[in-house]
Amino acid sequence: MKILITGSNGFIAKNLIEHLKTNENLHLYLFDKKDSLNILETYVKEVDFIFHLAGVNRPKDITEFYEGNSNLTKNIVNILKENKKNTPILFSSSIQSNLDNDYGKSKLEAEKILLEYSKSTQAKVFIYKLPNVFGKWSKPNYNSVISTWCYNIANNLDIQINDEKVELNLVYIDDVIKSFIKQLEIKEIKDYYVEIETIYKKTLAEIRDLLFAFKENRTTLLIPNVASGFERALYATYLSYLPTDDFSYTLNGHKDERGTFYEILKTLNSGQFSLSTTAPGITRGNHYHHTKNEKFLVVRGEALIEFRHIVTNEIISYKVSDKKMQIVEMIPGYTHNIKNTGTEEMILILWANETFDQKNPDTYFLKVRDEK
Repeated sequence: MKILITGSNGFIAKNLIEHLKTNENLHLYLFDKKDSLNILETYVKEVDFIFHLAGVNRPKDITEFYEGNSNLTKNIVNILKENKKNTPILFSSSIQSNLDNDYGKSKLEAEKILLEYSKSTQAKVFIYKLPNVFGKWSKPNYNSVISTWCYNIANNLDIQINDEKVELNLVYIDDVIKSFIKQLEIKEIKDYYVEIETIYKKTLAEIRDLLFAFKENRTTLLIPNVASGFERALYATYLSYLPTDDFSYTLNGHKDERGTFYEILKTLNSGQFSLSTTAPGITRGNHYHHTKNEKFLVVRGEALIEFRHIVTNEIISYKVSDKKMQIVEMIPGYTHNIKNTGTEEMILILWANETFDQKNPDTYFLKVRDEK
């Protein structure tokens, strides 16, 4: 299939292009404002589907709204009609097409042109009245508060907020692109207007607080719930604005004659991850928990992990090493330790089901074996 994408250098188009490029059966024709209308005509005659994403939303003169939105749409439709084509068109409009401003009016005019084109040629037309779209590659200080705030916070710049209670309707770029691509396979249209299934309603205060939590997690090590939903999408967006020399950060740990200990990451409700190193012959631990659970994984070296039931005094031991990726659970009610039995530094990855609470550590010193 041959596909034309107008506005190919824009935020939405860049993301769409990268998704479509993974399909070897698609051949992309890219048109941007720097290209001539002659090239546009050539492309329009050739292709099987048009993603019409070009648009003007911050012109120097209001006439540019109509030139870049409605007039360009009219040019595309005229070329198709003159060549007796009814190529499907997907158009990125805006919720502002319902408003009485020049940007909205120009978008509404483009919608009407496409509706007339569909009715006269039976062409499939898909119109998206997009709300605030956010995601990677959106230009900061342009038309998205999220991109501006992500850029500023990632670069240690101040952000402006007038009313933190203002609520935005937001759609994530990947959800937009998935919906766009799905239209390539649609045989019959039920409605000209298509909505993104997932719309997030968030206040400016909620967005601001999350973004600062993302920034601060490098020092607090506490990461919000970023596995799904809006938090996942916003976190990916924020990371995309990090300066290239700021992709890494240093952990602060503890070091003594036994080795080192580093907390790596803390979660809101799924505990924390840590790492420790232990010198040969050194034993760590000798404590128990009533409720806390830990998982140990030796990723370098070898060790002996011992348990003793704090009531029955039953002793259990496990030999572990980097030869076998083996998790050993620290069971509540058993005092436990780990000894480096090898000749090199032992590295241990630990997970605890709760973040460390200095006031309530649920950690009680008790040796597994009494010294003789």
